[in-house]
Amino acid sequence: MSRRLSILVYHRVLAQPDALLPELPDARLFDRHMALLKRCFNVLPVSEAVARLRQGRLPARAACITFDDGYADNAEWALPILQRHGLRAAFFIASDYLNGGRMWNDDVIAAVRHAQQPVLEIQAPGCASMPVQTLREKQRAVEYLLDTLKYLPAHQRRELARSMAPKPAEELMMCTHQLQKLQAAGMEVGAHTASHPILAKLPDADALADIARGKAALEAITQTPVKLFAYPNGKPGMDYDQRHVGMVHALGFEAAFSTLPGAAHAASDPLQLPRYTPWEQDRPRFLLRLLANRRI
Repeated sequence: MSRRLSILVYHRVLAQPDALLPELPDARLFDRHMALLKRCFNVLPVSEAVARLRQGRLPARAACITFDDGYADNAEWALPILQRHGLRAAFFIASDYLNGGRMWNDDVIAAVRHAQQPVLEIQAPGCASMPVQTLREKQRAVEYLLDTLKYLPAHQRRELARSMAPKPAEELMMCTHQLQKLQAAGMEVGAHTASHPILAKLPDADALADIARGKAALEAITQTPVKLFAYPNGKPGMDYDQRHVGMVHALGFEAAFSTLPGAAHAASDPLQLPRYTPWEQDRPRFLLRLLANRRI
């Protein structure tokens, strides 16, 4: 276990807890996570951790921190907490959503949150109408809709989600200034495609173009090579496959990250490194799950 690398993945850090999305940490919980992680693990910057993994020079209980998508709260809430604990993270940005973009899942969540009718009618094949009167019903509706719509063709999914969302929509994603703020603070910037598609659902040429476009956009903003990549959704064999691993390699990425659970080890493919999402609300269970994840 001393030669394994635990890679944590977060998406958002909220200002306050959100009853509709209880799995998302707020700033106070994230601060507790980082304090415990620093106390019990050797937390490394992502590029350094990957290099030391390859070299067989990981310290005992090695860990690193990543964020996916590019939410503004990463810069506003997560960054000050990371700085307070002296920790560095890598932020994987879906570049099309910078500066006022909006991801389809956030449109769905907003539609459920602000539903005015007791039942939400979804005009899409295979979608059931969902009751949304109580908090628990809304939670179930969010979970069901995200799972059901996720693998629709990207254009259909986007248009359907946008038609559901209230107007005007809340802006949630980073602007260029916030991305540069992360970089100036010593955080790493990685690519997450441009439009956050399910790569396995795209023709090969479109998948390659989307990955390349995201990389180029971030390099133009940061004025530095982008060498880290995270697969959208990230389940190997479902969301991406070996074709896409080859694309990532051909585009010059040095490390890439899935959402397969477990800890990375010497035999891990550096272009398919596993990551773990820490959902636990209390510190003992958070620590126990981290330790258990290292045994997968």
